[in-house]
Amino acid sequence: MRDSAYFGDLGGLAAHRTLIRLDLRGTGGSEAPADPASYRCDRQVEDVEALRAHLGLDAFDLLAHSAAADLAVLYAARYPARVSRLVLVTPAAGSLGLAEGPDDRAEAAALTAGEPWHPAALAGLAATREGIFDFEAFAPLIYGRWGAAERQHVAERATQAHPELGGRYYGEGAFDPEATRAALAALTAPVLVLAGAYDGSPNPAFAARIATAFPGGESTVLPAIGHFPWVGESAGFVRAVREFLDR
Repeated sequence: MRDSAYFGDLGGLAAHRTLIRLDLRGTGGSEAPADPASYRCDRQVEDVEALRAHLGLDAFDLLAHSAAADLAVLYAARYPARVSRLVLVTPAAGSLGLAEGPDDRAEAAALTAGEPWHPAALAGLAATREGIFDFEAFAPLIYGRWGAAERQHVAERATQAHPELGGRYYGEGAFDPEATRAALAALTAPVLVLAGAYDGSPNPAFAARIATAFPGGESTVLPAIGHFPWVGESAGFVRAVREFLDR
């Protein structure tokens, strides 16, 4: 539930593909719905379908990041013939009944232990267990690096994020994993699950598990990068996505 502006040009992917970004309900240029219950993930599937119909596309390549991967999976399950290829970038997988392990984030954080920013970021991550959520404090661990591009991306978050909508997006009843998995049997589109080696959500092993939920699923791991692989060192991200889409 963040303005789609946070994608930017996806690290330069826009130079090779036409990007059409959807602002989910109540974010970016999209109006807030009258019924707050309609923020729920499964109730936004028809928004994606309405956009496809509006654009006059018979089928299209669909890319989703993090929590939005659950929306993309539900769309692919409901409209499998409309998806040419599906790219899930560092995805969540609640729609499939899958969740990260309790130690995944800590294990990922240990991979950057030699970085000067690591102690302070680790303390920020630990504070979340006490209910103190300061994203900027532990952001370097999420990105896996902490350069100018990462700092700018985090600074922009202040005007793009809508944390109050997260709980509504994941409202009770949003997912029926068994039914979704059954419906995905009809999905013939190739699916790429892309993970960052420094990401704990999902880590590479979890990303590989997610890929097995799709008949044509595969996973790829980008080295030395975290949850936002198009930020900073984007060449590997663009190359991996292009190679998948252009096969």
